[in-house]
Order: sequence, then structure tokens, then C-alpha cells
Amino acid sequence: MAEILVNGTPHSLDGVPLHTNALDFVRGSGLTGAKEGCAEGECGACAVLVARPAPDGTDATEWTAVNSCLVPAAALDGQEVVTVEGLGTPGDLHPVQREMAVRGGSQCGYCTPGFVCSMAAEFYRPARTADGYIHDDGGAHGPNGFDLHALSGNLCRCTGYRPIRDAAFALGTPTDDDELRARCGRAAPAPVPTDLRVGASRYVRPRDLAEATRLLAEHPDAVVVAGNTDWGVEVNLRGRRAPMHVAVDRLPELRASSVTDDELRLGAALTLSEVARRVDGLVPLLAALMPQFASPLIRNSATLGGNIGTASPIGDGAPVLLALDASLVLASTDRTRTVPLAEYFTGYRQSIREPGELITELVVPLPVSTTSAFHKIAKRRFDDISSVAAAFALDVRDGVVRKARIGLGGVAATPLRATRTEAALEGRSWSAETVATAADVMATEGTPISDARSSADYRIAMLGQALRKLFEEVPA
Repeated sequence: MAEILVNGTPHSLDGVPLHTNALDFVRGSGLTGAKEGCAEGECGACAVLVARPAPDGTDATEWTAVNSCLVPAAALDGQEVVTVEGLGTPGDLHPVQREMAVRGGSQCGYCTPGFVCSMAAEFYRPARTADGYIHDDGGAHGPNGFDLHALSGNLCRCTGYRPIRDAAFALGTPTDDDELRARCGRAAPAPVPTDLRVGASRYVRPRDLAEATRLLAEHPDAVVVAGNTDWGVEVNLRGRRAPMHVAVDRLPELRASSVTDDELRLGAALTLSEVARRVDGLVPLLAALMPQFASPLIRNSATLGGNIGTASPIGDGAPVLLALDASLVLASTDRTRTVPLAEYFTGYRQSIREPGELITELVVPLPVSTTSAFHKIAKRRFDDISSVAAAFALDVRDGVVRKARIGLGGVAATPLRATRTEAALEGRSWSAETVATAADVMATEGTPISDARSSADYRIAMLGQALRKLFEEVPA
């Protein structure tokens, strides 16, 4: 029987419509603490905790906060979920709930359950220590080691963030008798091969890559889902439905990573949070991307494979991977091929990926360029969609640009390489004169349009400014 363990109690999935998200599922079960604020993963009011394998590869669990409004309930078959009700009760508050209450972190209370769940995930983070540590991050880490960036996917419109910060920084460490802390010492639930059918709809979690590609070949109208952070929005806001979902987020063949002297290989189903941990210190450009990519709640579910697979012109992953000269590995039932990312996009949300093909890996050549940066121009610093995204990877030796790779997003129907700007830089001195000339060229790259995020003129201006900003950061 298909079921989810919610706050320690099994809840059956039998007969639940397959487009039902986890938020509606738990609320329909009487657990109404989690709220719907935006239905697209931007406000965090719907946050819950999911038991995931510990990132260090040990036989342990990490409590991970995710947006329940985007996760299909079917994707949690056999998994463990904790909602705000499972953390504590009015008569026995969880430490996070207590600090939020006594320090005035809740007012109308609508967003509070989501804040509490995100805060609880950070409360149980193994690397967090009571004596804290110092980062040059503008005070984002408290004296207790609490990282405020853990809450950057949660929005509050009435309380104000200071008392919420005070509550976070007042937290101690979990006690020995804390049941959720004790749960971290045991293995997380293994992924359950799933084939749920309700009416004419079907949700399948294949056992391996061979089964996944066979299903995609047999069902060309199937939707491939991993973190569901893109498709979940389509389901919630546009009412889209699919006759069949093929979930690839836990396929072993899509979750490996490896490093050699020549290349870094990342499984397409690794979450962005997992990628950030695995490339820490190895690829500075990817490290620069991750804190600016949506929010922790999104990064805990979203994948690089999914971000590229949508072929969106405003996905933040593509510009960075283009600047890194990355390639994709595409697999189907009868072949596997490797394609340079620069040749992958063919039009608005279109690519050379053929029906039945699946992105399995991303390959980044090593060593990476010596000078790199990711500039995201958006209306908010965090948790926002880019108006313009520019990723730079330059090899500057003896004052000369030996190689230049620049990836752009938000300025055309597809992500693109700024090849004319690259040519204006390569072989020339890394100087104010060269940059000024190349910046004028960069302002002509792409075909920017005006939309709700910014005007075409603004995008053009930001293109040129991005290169000038890089020179200010890394002068000759």
C-alpha cells in the first residue's frame, strides 16, 4: 500500500489524485499548520521537513526543509514527513516554536509554521555548533552558528525580521532526549519504486535508468519530474495535468558524482544543495551561483538537470554551465551521447533533446578558469528570477586574456554564449581599455525584450555594466 509517514503516523495515498501536492495532502489530513501563500515556492509558508540521507554519506538522516506546495504527494511514497504540528504541541513547544513565541517572531501567524520548519532544519544541521563561528557575511551567522540564509525562502509581511532573527540566534543545541535529533542517527527511508494509478493518470518511480528510458520511449507524452519545482508551478497556477509522470529524482545512475584531473561529472538528479556540497572549493563559479539560485527550500529539491532540461531562457544554471564549457550526457533506450551545452538550446524552451532521451549527467572540464564571477541582476538579492544573468570564466595570465567564456541568461529566447564579447577579449590585455571596448560589444549580445521584470534598455545597459563590474572586482 502506498503511504507517507507524517509525524509518525501512516497516511494512505490510495485514491489520492496524482496531481495533489503534499501541502494539500497534509491539510486534507487535518494538519492545517502549513499554508498556501503563493503556490509557486516563493513564500515558504508551506515548508515541511522531509527525512533525507545525510550529506556526508553515512548511514544517517538529515531533516530537510522543502516547499510542500510543489512536491507531489505521490513523490513521498514510503518517505517520512514532519509538519509544524509534529515538532511540538501547545503544552510542549519545540525549542524553535518557543523562541519564536517569546521573542515576538509571530504576529498574524500565517507565515510562522513555514519559518518554524525552515528554522528547525537549521536547528538540526549537524555542522551547527553552540559556540558558533565567524563568517564575513554581514551578520548572517549568529553566535550559535545559526545560518540566517536558511530562512531566505520564507517571507513575512507583518512581524518584521528582527524578532525572527532574534529567535534563530537564541537557539541552543538539540538535547539528548530530542526524538527528531535521535532520528538523525538512523538511515533515511530508501526510495520506493512506485507505480501509482488513479483514474487515467499514472505516477511511476522506476527502479533504474533502463526502466526509466523504456517508459519514456513507450509513453512520449510522459512528463519527467525530479524536484518538481518547475512542473509544480505549472500544475498549481496553470492547471496543467499529465497522463503520466516518470520520477527520476532517486535514480542511482543520476545521483553519482566524480572528479578526475580532467573533469567533474555531476548526476543530473543531484539537488542543488547536494551539488553545492560536492563542489565546495572545486568550482568557484558554481559556488558563486548557489547562494543566488532561488532559496534553500528550492535548492533542497531542484536539480541542475531539471534546470537545464526546461530550456528556460532565465534559468540561472545555464549561463554558469555555458561559461564552464559544460556538456550534457543524454541517454535513451538505444544510445548514450554527449552534447556541448552551447549546442543544446535551439529555441524558446526547445532543445536538441529527442523524445525518450533523459539528461543523466553534466560534465565540467577541469581545471576551471582562474577568474570567474556570477552576476545576477534581479529585483531582490535572494529568492528572485533574474532580469539578466551573466557568468564569466576567464584565464588571465601575464596580464593577457588567454581564454574567455561568458554565459548569458534573460537576454534572448535561449541562454547563450557571448561569443563576440569573448572574441573582443581573447588575446588582448586585461585592461580598462580592453574592457571598455568589450563591454560595448557585450551590450549588443542577445535580443533583450521588455517584460514585467525589466525593460529591454535596462537589460542592454546591464550587459555592458556586468563586464565593467568584473574588471572592478578583478583589476589588472
